[in-house]
Amino acid sequence: FPLFLQVTCNCFTISNGEMQDVGVGLYPSMSLLNHSCDPNCVIIFEGYQLLLRSVREIQIGEELTISYVESLMPTRERQKQLVRQYCFECDCLLCQNQEKDAEKLAGEKHAWKEVKDAVNEVRYPKSKEEWKHVLTRFQNLLSSSEGHLPDTNIYQLKMLDCAMDACINLESWEEALYYGSRTLEPYRLYYPGFHPLRAVQLMRVGKLQYSQDMFPQALETLKQAYNIMKVTHGTDHSLMKVLMEIKEECEAMMRIQ
Repeated sequence: FPLFLQVTCNCFTISNGEMQDVGVGLYPSMSLLNHSCDPNCVIIFEGYQLLLRSVREIQIGEELTISYVESLMPTRERQKQLVRQYCFECDCLLCQNQEKDAEKLAGEKHAWKEVKDAVNEVRYPKSKEEWKHVLTRFQNLLSSSEGHLPDTNIYQLKMLDCAMDACINLESWEEALYYGSRTLEPYRLYYPGFHPLRAVQLMRVGKLQYSQDMFPQALETLKQAYNIMKVTHGTDHSLMKVLMEIKEECEAMMRIQ
């Protein structure tokens, strides 16, 4: 392997508490972990510290695995990325039976291809004007795709996520909650068991419900986030401490009412 390929293969994308990419780091010992599209471990960051967390019971002698790619992608896309970036094909059970691929690409093909292109074109906006432009485009697409694309279509789901981000950045809390709430069922479908991305999404929606004074709903959502996050992040993680604070504030508000 040329040196740059070795580095590319063995690097980890460093993410912040809300699982957004903030950099790349080289962690040699963790590079020994093999891939599975249905792994028994996840990688979480606390600052630049990399934490390996098990997400299900591991048998004696069982290999520890992580996913090198985003599991939301359809099987063919995952395989293409693994071959391109890591030079191997995956033959895990998920890849063999192509589970959930039909749901991931449900709806009318012309509609999701248009949405896919729009989502791929978005670069992280740096100003409110850029966020407004992104939101307007997605509002129009969501309107035109209604009835043609279910929220379980992964490109529709990514668009809902982007629309929620735009609304949060524009402080349109009610609309952000509307889009965020629509993502929860697809997240439950595609990230079953203990997955950090689902925990973070539940936390974000719970915070939005709390901001709208929807305290019983917020508490229920935050409890779901807590039950996942205590496994994926652990009780000492800084994000877990933030979650606990919001949960306690929510419980206090309910006692006052």
